[in-house]
Amino acid sequence: MTATTTAETPTAPQGHPQRWLILGVICLAQLTVLLDNTVLNVAIPSLTEELDASTADIQWMINAYSLVQSGLLLTAGSASDRYGRKKMLTAGLVLFGVGSLVAGLSQSSGQLIAARAGMGIGGALLITTTLAVVVQIFDDSERMKAIGLWSTVNSLGFALGPLMGGVMLNHFWWGAIFLINIPVVLLALAAVVKLVPESKNPQGDRPDLLGALLSTIGMASVVYAIISGPEHGWTSTQVLVAAAVGVVVLGVFVFWELRIPYPMLDMHFFRNQRFIGAVAGAILVAFGMGGSLFLLTQHLQFVLGYEPLEAGLRTAPLAVTVVALNLTGLGARLLKRTSTPATIAIGMTLLSAGLAAIALLGGDNYTGMLTGLIVMGAGIALAMPAMANAIMSAIPPEKAGVGAGVNGTLAEFGNGLGVAVLGAVLNSRFASLVTVSAVSLPAALAAAGSDTERTRIADAFSSGLEASQLVGAVAVLVGGLLAAALLKRAERADSAKADRAAASA
Repeated sequence: MTATTTAETPTAPQGHPQRWLILGVICLAQLTVLLDNTVLNVAIPSLTEELDASTADIQWMINAYSLVQSGLLLTAGSASDRYGRKKMLTAGLVLFGVGSLVAGLSQSSGQLIAARAGMGIGGALLITTTLAVVVQIFDDSERMKAIGLWSTVNSLGFALGPLMGGVMLNHFWWGAIFLINIPVVLLALAAVVKLVPESKNPQGDRPDLLGALLSTIGMASVVYAIISGPEHGWTSTQVLVAAAVGVVVLGVFVFWELRIPYPMLDMHFFRNQRFIGAVAGAILVAFGMGGSLFLLTQHLQFVLGYEPLEAGLRTAPLAVTVVALNLTGLGARLLKRTSTPATIAIGMTLLSAGLAAIALLGGDNYTGMLTGLIVMGAGIALAMPAMANAIMSAIPPEKAGVGAGVNGTLAEFGNGLGVAVLGAVLNSRFASLVTVSAVSLPAALAAAGSDTERTRIADAFSSGLEASQLVGAVAVLVGGLLAAALLKRAERADSAKADRAAASA
């Protein structure tokens, strides 16, 4: 049975007979990809020493993966719809596994950068096809719970990446953080080949090659500008040029998609209020989560004095809360008892409250921060699956790959935007409170001439963190309520349309 089965047919079979086993398989594949978003950060000292990598080399080792992955998400989703989701899932695992092998055995920075780019291609295929397969094998009655479990993997990936990297580096050389992917990929590959059913768009739309090229260049350029802004300055030539190229190319992409018979991304989706509401909410959840975690890492290390691995452990309660609540199916039960807009509004309010609690209670102690992390985790557990489900429900099942690509692209964009905006607020507040010319806390502390001056600089940094976290809390709350209102309005419009159709019949 496909994802078009509805909850109003209780006598029908409940999706694919091995759907829960398949979900476990694709979550394993998804986890492998997400671990590599963060695992490399803890290996930076080893890479600098053993590969003689420069600062620019390190940046490209990290960014090559995320740039390629984010740029290809829409294209990968479209390819899975046209050529088959099982085929693309298999191809993604193969590319990711080969890239991991090359990365683990790299002898130079250039080789590692190229391998990470190859892993990014595989990662884009995996992120889009896994969610599309979930939509295909679960019917409406179980899909929300399944998407909740799928979303759990995102939180696990964030929490386990630095921890796994730290453990591996304590016992092996840096290449082991990539080679550990290979047995996982082989296991997932065998399970995908045996268990996952093939599905694709039965209409067989012609490939939109120009649309794929434009979306890849446009998204990669925008993400590069967001990544580069905090380091090179938002008014630097390379950031402004990258942003301009991205905006212009994406504008051409929209123009092209509106005028061809078989668009990769049907722009008419954006006339759907349900889709618009879910899109706005998804960006803001990623904005709040990505920006706050970026700030938390600095808070734990620079203000509270923890080592990187200790800081990683202390952010784990956020992921643990998300995992625990999603495993209990709390979000799915709340959705059934209330509605999608109400679930999203409650989740986004909790996420906002958690950010505010960290800002106001966690300034100089971890206990206050722990409270905020748990509340944030509860909000993410409720809001993220509901919005992913809303996006996928607003798109026809035959376009499930494109829907997953949109969802993944929004997450990448929101994370980058959160880091950029909240980081800019932090830097602006910090710069206004200190008189030294240094632009970072470590540099400012190094330039300080006395303990009193260092204390004042640390306090200024804490004040900047508080201000940026409060800005994030307000943005998430306002945006979340707006997204819920749009979804509520769309539900009313759909209900009125159904009533009119029933009356005319």
